[in-house]
Order: sequence, then C-alpha cells, then structure tokens
Amino acid sequence: MPTVRETTYHLLRTWGLTTVFGNPGSNELPFLDGFPPDFRYVLGLHEGAVLAMADGYAQARGRPALVNLHSAAGLGNAMGNLANARASRTPLVITAGQQARSMIGLGAVLGEPAMTRVPEPHVKWAFEPSSPQDVPRALSQAFHLATLPPAGPVFVSLPWDDWAQEADADQVAHLASRRVRAAGAASAEVVAELADRLRQAKAPVLVIGPEADEENAFAQVAALAERLRAPVWTAPTPPRCPFPTRHPLWRGVLPPSIAGVAERLAGHDLVLVLGAPVFRYHAYRPGPWLPEGAELIAVSLDPEAAARSAFGDALVADVGAVAGQLLDALPDSPARPAPAPVGRPDPPLEDTAPFTAGAVFARMARTLPRDVRLINESTSNTSQFWEQLDLDRPRSMFFPAAGGLGFGLPAAVGVALADPGRPVVAVLGDGAAQYGVAGLWTAVQEHLPITFVVLGNGTYGALRGFVSQLGVTDAPGLDLPGLDVARIAAGYGMPARRVSDGNELAAELAMAGPGRGPRLLEVPIRAETRPLG
Repeated sequence: MPTVRETTYHLLRTWGLTTVFGNPGSNELPFLDGFPPDFRYVLGLHEGAVLAMADGYAQARGRPALVNLHSAAGLGNAMGNLANARASRTPLVITAGQQARSMIGLGAVLGEPAMTRVPEPHVKWAFEPSSPQDVPRALSQAFHLATLPPAGPVFVSLPWDDWAQEADADQVAHLASRRVRAAGAASAEVVAELADRLRQAKAPVLVIGPEADEENAFAQVAALAERLRAPVWTAPTPPRCPFPTRHPLWRGVLPPSIAGVAERLAGHDLVLVLGAPVFRYHAYRPGPWLPEGAELIAVSLDPEAAARSAFGDALVADVGAVAGQLLDALPDSPARPAPAPVGRPDPPLEDTAPFTAGAVFARMARTLPRDVRLINESTSNTSQFWEQLDLDRPRSMFFPAAGGLGFGLPAAVGVALADPGRPVVAVLGDGAAQYGVAGLWTAVQEHLPITFVVLGNGTYGALRGFVSQLGVTDAPGLDLPGLDVARIAAGYGMPARRVSDGNELAAELAMAGPGRGPRLLEVPIRAETRPLG
C-alpha cells in the first residue's frame, strides 16, 4: 500500500504544486525524506522570507504555491507576511509540521495543541486532519479553497508521524481526478441594469483595483474605459497595477482617506469600482464618502468586501467577465468627448546623490526594459513611484497589500522564480529592506536576475509623513543611522555597490535583465514627506 507521503506527492504533482518554499525543522523532515527529483525545494533562511517568496511566486504566476513551515514557531515567524498574503488574496497552501500525534497534548517541544488557531485570522481555513488517512483529503480541500474566489491562503497542520502510515489508494484516485470551479459572470438581467445606469450617467468615472490585474481582465477593463470615455483612477493603496499608467484616461492613484477620495471624484455622478474593496483607507481624514449627488457600484469577487462597505451598491462577480459583458451591452461610445490626458511631474535627472526619489524613478522609467517586473516597498515614496513609472501589462508591479514591511525583498525572489526570463527590479527603502534581508541569500543561491535598488534616506520616511498629520511633536525610533546595506548584501555573497552618480545609476539600471545574477544598488536619496491622504 502507498504511504501518506507517497500519495501526497502524487496529488501535489497533479495540482502543479511541485515547487516547495520552506525552512525545514525536525517535524518536517519525514515529509521531505525521499524528496522527488521532479520537485524543487526553495530554501529560505527565515519563515517570513519563505512566506513572501511564495507570495510573490504565486502572484506572478497567477497560480497557487506550496509553503512548508516549521511548527507553530515558524508559523509565527511568517505571520507578518501572511497578513500581506491574506490582503492580496494570494492562493497559498501553507503547511507546518506538528509533533507526533501521541505527543501533542503532553506539552512536548514543537507540539502545539491549538496549532490551527495560530494563523487566524489571516487564513481562509485552518485544519489538522483527525487521522493520517485524512491527510490527502485535507490537502485537497486546502488546494481547492485556496484557489476558489476570493482566493487566499489556507493552513494545514501535519503531524510528522502521519507520513509513513498507509494511505487509502482508492480515495487518492478520486481526489486526483476532482475539478472544482467557480462561475464568475453576472446574470443578463444584472448586466442590463448596470449598462443602463452607465448610459444614463452624465459623468461616470472608473476606479480600478487589483482584481483587474489579471490576464482575463486587464485588457477588458481598459477597453471598457475607452468605450465609456471615462477617466480612470486606481483604488487607494494598490498592491498591484491594474491599469496602464501612461494611458490617456488614467488619472493616478486615489488618496487613502475618506475626504481625499471624495475630493478627487468631485464632478462625477456615477463611480464604477472594478476589482477593489470600497475602499482601503489609511489616513484618517473624515468627510463625505462620495461627492454630493454621486452613486457608486462596485464589482468584486470578494463577498466580504462587498458586504462590509458603508455605501454604494455591489455586485459579487468576476471583474474580467463583467467588463466583457458590459462591452457587449454597450457597443457604442457616448456622445461626450474623452477627457484630456493629465500631465505628469517631470523631475530633473540629478547628477549626484542624494537624489530625489522622483529623479531615481524617472531614470528607471527611461532605462528599464518594457517587460520589467517591479516590486515596490519604498513606502514613503509611493506617490513619486506612480507618477514616473510606465507599466502597461498585467502582473508587472507588486506591493505589500496589508502594508506590512518585509514583503518586498523576498517577494522579488518569488517573482523571479516564477519567470526567470523577465527582469525583476525591487525598489526598497533602507528600513524596509531589513525586514526581509534573508531573502538576499536565496536570490544568490538561485542565481536570479534581480536588481535590488535600496533607497537610503536614513529614516522611516513614511512615519515622518504621519508626524504632522497625527499632531506628533517628539517621537523616538524614527531615524536609522549606521546602515550599510551594500555591505550587508556582500555578506550574503551578492555583488553590491553604493551609487552616487546619476549616469552610473542609469548604466547600472540598463543592465537589468535575464542572464545576470542578482545585485544590489544602494542609492542615497533625500528624505521627503508628502501628505498621505
């Protein structure tokens, strides 16, 4: 009879989960014993980095990823980035090794009787099988739940002594052949009502969120905006780039405050939100939810987000499908002219450091190849990032969806693993880089084509932006003296240098691309603050 371990690897192979992100411990060794040659094990030196690598990998591929963590302690180490994965709706199947079944209740080292409670509330589902024979079925349930909309991370606790037990071969055959799918289109009646409201609107506006940053939605949403001749905003605090940033209809990113959103949407009578919660606020600036006289309709696959909004109507459906249905229902553009494009700041390309963040991003926009994938975790400079970068294809930009630092650096590793043929550039604050620094080692070991650009301003710049907004006059812990990120990277075996000349920076950025190993550029910038909301 096949063992639980053998049948599990068979199922994982059937589901395409042959890349395992992990940091092993004694509880995980029985699972890893006899690791199949057609599988790939990606080792991270810290579970937080492991989780973010898997997150980046899954987002870049648009498919689930498998994570194997060490006990409750390792799961705890990963919690910060698990919050990001939950917010970005990343399909992750997360497992952790549990103590032997007979030892769990005895307080044994590496045993946790309440293991399934550890990852809450950041998983869709958490489970520990009641018997070894239930392990394959539990993993099947985890895989399908992770991928069903709205996608998200799930967790399974796996006692280490289950792996050598006999499995139920008949059950496994049924599990391997199962297909579980969701239908995401809206009914014809609902589409007709939505199309009628769009026809009647005198000044509609589109607000686009991360659900539109998928192959089946990106072009459809852009075509719908063009058909409607409507301006487009990206929803606040975007973790992805769901609309081309140089499209003449694009207006920018909405500010993450109640009052700020209403101010930017002034003059519009209908707000159509596609693929975003309404809304992910951050800064507290109270005010009206919408401009006076405006109505809102949101389309999202997330029923929780649809239900919790304080205003507007919602349709729980697939954004790409609904955009396509609306294109069919609205074959003609309205008589109104398309809005004129808005200008973008054009910062001078400074020759010597410290640069402005805008100048660095402007050089990146002029130099990087068109198919680059960008990871941004320079949180104090996000507005300058969006003002300068030219992104025009899906799955090209990734940002920590819950705002938790430590995502960016290791996520770049996962993104590069997903498609080594595309260049990857990770833009990191010098403070943010410290949270996921262990990812540098994996980038070196896997010889990945990543350019890490660390913007050094010696402070937590995002917090500086909150100082005046929150009325704070004197708070400790905001400055970061003495960091030498290039030397830290060298300690992990990565080529790294400090770049203080603008032309040298452009030359270094021009070398980003496949065929090269990872490298790190430490770029001094001036500390700048902008109001958040």
